[in-house]
Amino acid sequence: MANDAVAGNATRVAPAEPGERDDPVRAVLAAYTQDLIAAVHETLSTFLTTEVDTLTEIDASMGRFASAARDAVLVGGKRIRSTFAYWGWRGAVGGAEALPPVLPALAALELLHTFALVHDDVMDASTTRRGRPTAHVALAEQHIAAGHRGDPGRFGEAVAVLIGDLCMVWADRLLAQATVPSARLFEVRRCYDQMRVETVAGQYLDVLGENDPANWSVDRALRVARYKTASYTVQRPLLYGACLAGVPLDDPLASAYTRYGLAVGEAFQLRDDLLGVYGDPAATGKPAGDDLRTGKPTTLLMLARELATSAQLRALERAADGPVDRLAELLVETGAVTRVERMIAERVSDALAALDAAPVDRTARTALTGLATAATNRRA
Repeated sequence: MANDAVAGNATRVAPAEPGERDDPVRAVLAAYTQDLIAAVHETLSTFLTTEVDTLTEIDASMGRFASAARDAVLVGGKRIRSTFAYWGWRGAVGGAEALPPVLPALAALELLHTFALVHDDVMDASTTRRGRPTAHVALAEQHIAAGHRGDPGRFGEAVAVLIGDLCMVWADRLLAQATVPSARLFEVRRCYDQMRVETVAGQYLDVLGENDPANWSVDRALRVARYKTASYTVQRPLLYGACLAGVPLDDPLASAYTRYGLAVGEAFQLRDDLLGVYGDPAATGKPAGDDLRTGKPTTLLMLARELATSAQLRALERAADGPVDRLAELLVETGAVTRVERMIAERVSDALAALDAAPVDRTARTALTGLATAATNRRA
């Protein structure tokens, strides 16, 4: 097991994906939590080996299914949710507390994240994730290669849903392995359950927005960002970490984490909206312009419609069914891109102001300051 140092050790971590090697978020994570990322990866690997072996005993095909789920968890990813949870915990307990008792709870967030990603890719009909075929696409290809009967696409989607479900169950099982007092684990579980509810709620709003764009707005797009991304990426992981430390949710530290987490989480999603249009596919691992092709009512697109002149609005409507390059140009012309960049900067400033007033461990304050900037000023 990796030791509990905060920085400086050349501990092995999960290999970087294409486009991640020069990613500033990964660089910050490596600087502050290299040992943590290695420990989370090792915890997941050990746990998943046992789970896959157990399912393989039922049937060889179950083993292949479980292995596909394991690979979805272990291949790539920045471990950003477990990192925020770690600093939420470390910010409360300081530098003396040992990591191993809470490590299963931190690693469980990566299983929850995989559940969300795999289901999200099915709902969005995404074909690539982290530079590789998405789970449902890879499974459809396996269906074809095996010469099975039936619709490969339908098979891939059905099995991907089951992979997501399995990861959700695995997350519960791994969380239960945290060795903290029972009463505290109960409070951690309450925070975890709220995170899951908010994630599903945000995902529903995201799906609804694509099917009801005429009734969408900047405010509703930001609500999606708050619940689909901010809650389970930054805010709730921080509070989850605080709960692991025994901090009550009415404590000033929890209040600071809430303010910081919402601000950084929303800024994270706003940056994601920009990368979805203007990002380099080699860095993001997925095609640019997918949100524009589907008409997803992101904050960026909603702002463009709100800021557009009458002529620009007509051009946006004409361009909606044309090349995404022209639509991307129009978003810039309306001033929406500049406005989103300003919104990101305002949220980062608010997050850092929340930290300034927070009773948080000094090392954690430094790490969270770096993460706020890196997570919202990234290329992938």
